[in-house]
Parts: sequence; C-alpha cells; structure tokens
Amino acid sequence: MAASANIDNSIPNEYLRRHPVAAAGQIEDLPDKALGDALHGVDSAALTVAMEYLSPVKALTVFSLLPRLQQLDVLDQAPPRLAVTLLTQLEDEDRESLLAELRPVSRDDLKRLLSFPDDSAGRLMSTSFVTTQADMTVEQALKRLQQSAIRGARSLFVVTADGRLDGRVDIQDLALAAPEHALSTLVAPVHEAVGTQTNREELVDLLDRSRQDSVPVVDVDGRLMGVVRYRSLFHAIEDVASADLQKMVGVSPEERALSTPGLAIRRRLPWLHINLLTAFLAASVVGLFENLIAQFTALAVLLPVVAGQSGNAGAQALAVTMRGLSLREVGIRQWRSVLGKEMAVGLINGLVLALTCGLAVFIWSSSVGLALVIGLAMIMSMLAAGIAGSLVPMILTRLGQDPATASSIILTTITDVAGFFSFLGTALLLSFML
Repeated sequence: MAASANIDNSIPNEYLRRHPVAAAGQIEDLPDKALGDALHGVDSAALTVAMEYLSPVKALTVFSLLPRLQQLDVLDQAPPRLAVTLLTQLEDEDRESLLAELRPVSRDDLKRLLSFPDDSAGRLMSTSFVTTQADMTVEQALKRLQQSAIRGARSLFVVTADGRLDGRVDIQDLALAAPEHALSTLVAPVHEAVGTQTNREELVDLLDRSRQDSVPVVDVDGRLMGVVRYRSLFHAIEDVASADLQKMVGVSPEERALSTPGLAIRRRLPWLHINLLTAFLAASVVGLFENLIAQFTALAVLLPVVAGQSGNAGAQALAVTMRGLSLREVGIRQWRSVLGKEMAVGLINGLVLALTCGLAVFIWSSSVGLALVIGLAMIMSMLAAGIAGSLVPMILTRLGQDPATASSIILTTITDVAGFFSFLGTALLLSFML
C-alpha cells in the first residue's frame, strides 16, 4: 500500500502497520474533530507504534478519543517514553483511575516510571509542548502552534520523524518569516539537553549559561520527552541527592566523607554481617568438594579465577540493568528482552574467555583435562552472571524493594556460588582427565 494512502475506516490497521511514520504525520494534520472517525476500529498495537511519532499534545488527544479498554491496551503495550508522556498529561484523578484498571505488573511498572525524584528534570518537565519537523513550511509550523493552545512558549523544538531532537526555532523568528519560507532555514542547534534524572542545580546552571527560556529533556536515544521551563525550576523546594552507589555496597545514604566514625560504623556494620553470612554460604560450596581439592591442588589455585571473572561479569550486567531502571529506559515488563541480551553477552564472552583461559591453563599445567574444566566452568559461570545481573534488580523492583540496597550482595553470593559450583562440579565429573 502506498505511503500516501489516506487513513479511513477500511484500511487504518494495515496502513498503520506498514507506514507508522507517514500515518502519524497524517494524524498530526487532522483536525481534532475528525480524529474520532479516522481512528474508528483501529488496532491498539498498530496505533501504539504510530503514536510514538506524534507530538505529546496530539498523542494525548488521540488517546482521549479511544474507548476505555483500548486506552488500557495502549498503556499496556506502550514503550516507557510514550506511556510516561501520556500519563503525565492527564489529570491526577484520571491517571489514577487508569492505573487502577491495568494489570498489576503494568500498573506497578508504570508507577515506578512516573516516580521521578523530587527536583529532577523528569518531575519538573512539561510534556505539553509543540514539536515541528525541518521539512515543514513556516505556515505549517504556525498552524500547529495555533492548534496546540499552548501559551507562553518562546521557542518550538524541531524533531526528526522518530522523535529525536533536531533543533529549536524561536517563535519571534517564526512569526516574522514568510509563510512559504522553509522552516529548516530558521532551525538553531540545541547544544545542551538533559536526561530525566538531571537535578535542579544542574538545570539552573544550564539555563543560566544558555540564556534560553527552556531546556529539552531527552531519553537515552535522544528522543524528546519533555521541556523544563525556567519558571518551573522555582517550584521545587527540596534538595535531592542520589545515593545508589553507596547503597549498593551497604553504605547509608546519610553518610558523608567527613561523617563521624561512629555513624559510619553503625551504618556499615549490619551490612558487613550480612555479607559475612553470604560468604560462608559460598565457602560451604567449596567445602562440598574438599576431598577433590585435596587430590588436585591445582583446583585451589584456579578457583578464584572463575569466581572473579563471574563476579566482574555479573557486576557489569547489574550496572547496565540498574542504569536502565533508574533512567526509565526499561521497565520490568521488558525483563525478557533484558535477560535475553545479557544471556547472549554472557554466553559469547564466556566462549571467548574459555578459549583464552583454557589455553593459558594448558600452557601452565600441560593438562588438557584441567584446561577443559576451566573452559566449561567459565562458560557456565559467565552465563549465570549475566542472568543474575539482569534479573536480581528486576525481581527486587517487582517486589517493591530498592534494587540499589541489596543487589550487590545478592549478586556476589550468586556469582560466587555459581563460579565455585560450576568449576568444582565440572572437575568432579571430569576427574578421570585430571
């Protein structure tokens, strides 16, 4: 079907599936009163894809025209950026009502995505803003601005077809230009944008440097999520500090570099005891193979190699997953995708390290059996590390716990146990080759 086809009741689903960008452009240009007929009978999944390319104001208009069940379907299937954009524009009562009717997993995930820290860009940003595209004319851009009913803005943001920030246009320049003038000639570059976690102090510094009336908020892919306007910064009254790095290693967020030793001891000692218990758990796995280690002492030399590599790989997967959850790049609904990616990374890294480590062990020991044992153990432990690093923070988030508080200790226990058991268990099975 040609990309220039019209959206009507007979073809919207097929058209939306094949040409979501073009369909979004046509929806954007339709008057609000015509949207109800144009979207009649549309498939939720197809519409959700096209809505990713709509401006926030138009996306909300489309969303508000959908039947209740279809609204729930859209929220259930929407990627994090679109879901946050829609929900943050709703009245509190409407938002809570919709969330209450969602599946528990989706509801909990979306509430987490909406829980930006106080005084962060995600909390301060407005999702009601006007976007344009560089291939528009001045007349088309002005028409979009007039239809938006947004007042007080001094600039429009220019985005690409998939919503990535491309520049900004001063409204005064727009008003003075000829209607047929190409908008691309008025576009100024955006030198600085922020993420949803950027704090108030950084926003103030940025706005003071740039002397702009607003700063764009983008996601990890550079897609425009919202706009923080200068006046919004002074609505926040609480200072917010991130303490995830401290909490991940069992340090209280209240502790500072010059805190008293007494405070540091009181806050750290309980977590050190917990870590001691998990260390005994890992040691008990080694104890199961005491006779095997006594028989083949080389195993004791190589044991830390497997555990160390597993721990490092798990920490990498944990850091990436934690960052994705913190920045709202992923939700717990995407756990399969995150797990699949980390399993693939763990498996490939494990195979490469198995070859490298196996060759080194063979040169050191001249034992094919020992090289094979550590190679197989490396593959299994790296795979286990990827699984643990991706799932531990997801599970803790699903249980309503702060993943920064306990993820590191849980991960260390899992990777140590997995590393010890895979290495010594494989050695036991292949002991006839040692």
